[in-house]
Amino acid sequence: MKVVNVAQLAEFDDIIDVRSPSEFADDHVPGALNFPVLDDEERARIGTMYKQVSSFDAKKAGAALVSRNIGLHLERGLAARPKGWKPLVYCWRGGQRSGSMAHVLGQIGWHVGQMDGGYKAYRRQVLEDLTTLPARFQWRVVCGTTGSGKSRLLQALQAAGAQVLDLEDLANHRGSLLGNIPDVPQPSQKYFESLVWAKLHSFDPALPVYAEAESKKIGNVRVPDTIIEAMWQGQCIRVEATTAQRVVLLKEEYQHFLSDPAALGQKLGFLTELHGKERIGRWQEMALRGEWDTLVGELLEQHYDPAYTRSTLKHYPHYAQGLVLQPLELGEAAMRELAQEILDGQKN
Repeated sequence: MKVVNVAQLAEFDDIIDVRSPSEFADDHVPGALNFPVLDDEERARIGTMYKQVSSFDAKKAGAALVSRNIGLHLERGLAARPKGWKPLVYCWRGGQRSGSMAHVLGQIGWHVGQMDGGYKAYRRQVLEDLTTLPARFQWRVVCGTTGSGKSRLLQALQAAGAQVLDLEDLANHRGSLLGNIPDVPQPSQKYFESLVWAKLHSFDPALPVYAEAESKKIGNVRVPDTIIEAMWQGQCIRVEATTAQRVVLLKEEYQHFLSDPAALGQKLGFLTELHGKERIGRWQEMALRGEWDTLVGELLEQHYDPAYTRSTLKHYPHYAQGLVLQPLELGEAAMRELAQEILDGQKN
């Protein structure tokens, strides 16, 4: 068995997280597989026994459960692993749970690594790296009012081979009051940070990183301040779409509200303090009547656009010098053309 650190993750074929399912769900190394040696109920039971009975009895009962669970993993999820397989195993502190799994896997003949310090060491490294990594990159920030196709442009840039940090994609949220994606939960704050950390580690500092101008919060998760601050100093790419184009795009991307106007009305209610009962009531009535073009247009012009303009001009000092793109349409083919235009300009 080889004791390794976080910098050596890429040396292994699989990363095995042996913590309980709830620990894994809260945060884990991106790409890790969960093979718990104690499930949540078992872990709680052994912990209670340790405190209320004795450490000896708890260790004895825990060892029986751990042995049984490792055996089940070997018979099921790990049965097809080949002779040359190289797994890295970790638990909370790099102690007994990962040590037990690593010992058994090593005895089989696999080349096993155990993470020094376990998840706690990994988490410390993530937080440390997030304070320094963002400043290493050349940021190209896609700016544009709501509905101008910024996310679509990022997707086209990524498909064309550019380095893209799509924060909304990692957050499973479109970044506004109405931005939750139906039936898709957001990651925990810790796991969101892990996903961002993994993305940043995959980038080459010699090449630009493209991202979308974001608020500090995307739904329920918060973007690390160091990323926001680095983006504020980046070069801007300004997508200027017409209101009519934006209305079409937003109706395409928010179909779930078109089919459930009452849900949209409930969301709009949260804007009452900003816009007053009369205006919100009128918008809610428009939703119920299906007056989508008028409603979306008013939301853009009276709510989203003023807020966007204030925030962008305040935070992006290089906005006025940014590359201006005025797409004829916001479909997939048009975004591919815009992405190529940006990348061609980067080479010149």
